[in-house]
Amino acid sequence: MNTQLLFLNLGGGEVFLVVVVILLLFGGKGVPNIARTLGKSIREFKDATNGIQRDLQNHADDIKREMNTHTREINEQVQDGKKDLNS
Repeated sequence: MNTQLLFLNLGGGEVFLVVVVILLLFGGKGVPNIARTLGKSIREFKDATNGIQRDLQNHADDIKREMNTHTREINEQVQDGKKDLNS
């Protein structure tokens, strides 16, 4: 059975090698700090992504409201024009 991580298609032996290299480079005490920093970075990235999505949605909603206002104004002008023609 070939166990692979979905991320980067890494197998079990490759993951083990990466973990060993990280432990050799940073030591046992440095790994929790790296993991904590990585977690904070991922959280900040997600927050920024959500913020951008929220801003885009708000902007799209503003455009829709403005279009509805203009459409209403145009319809009123058309109705007024029809009334003037019938008078």
